Amino acid sequence: MTIHREFADATRFRVVFVCTGNICRSPMAAAAFERLAQRHGVADRLLVASAGISEYHVGETADPRTLAVLSAAGYEGGAHRAKQFKPRWLDDFDLVIAFDRGQERALRSLARGDEQLSKIRLLLSFDPDAAGQDVPDPYYSEDAFFGTVLRQIETAVGRLFRQIQPAMRP
Repeated sequence: MTIHREFADATRFRVVFVCTGNICRSPMAAAAFERLAQRHGVADRLLVASAGISEYHVGETADPRTLAVLSAAGYEGGAHRAKQFKPRWLDDFDLVIAFDRGQERALRSLARGDEQLSKIRLLLSFDPDAAGQDVPDPYYSEDAFFGTVLRQIETAVGRLFRQIQPAMRP
């Protein structure tokens, strides 16, 4: 089964989280979003994925610091392998979430038309209490900053989930 075919399942609401290399922020968000879906009994109605704008880390696991912070918070992350976002996924996904304005611009440059553009959103646009628009990239930071970023992502992902959860009810 190809990745494209997997993501083309139109019977589920499809969300992809897109950061730079798919080893820090986007795996954190996917793990948090999947846990929310499981806790609320709608995991079977969602398809959650993550990817990177760049191809830097394709095939790699998440950053060890990401894995450590996910594990400390009770999330699974060991099976993650980095993928690069493909332009055709703008057709396959219902919502494409970027973590900063650079990624948002890159995704918008791939879009063909208003329908694809309307799917692209910044994660922090779902959190009215967020300070700023960008989730900072912890890659070049201290280990402890990964926990700060995870908490910011959990808050925004929780608010995103609350917005789409009514559509998930049977």
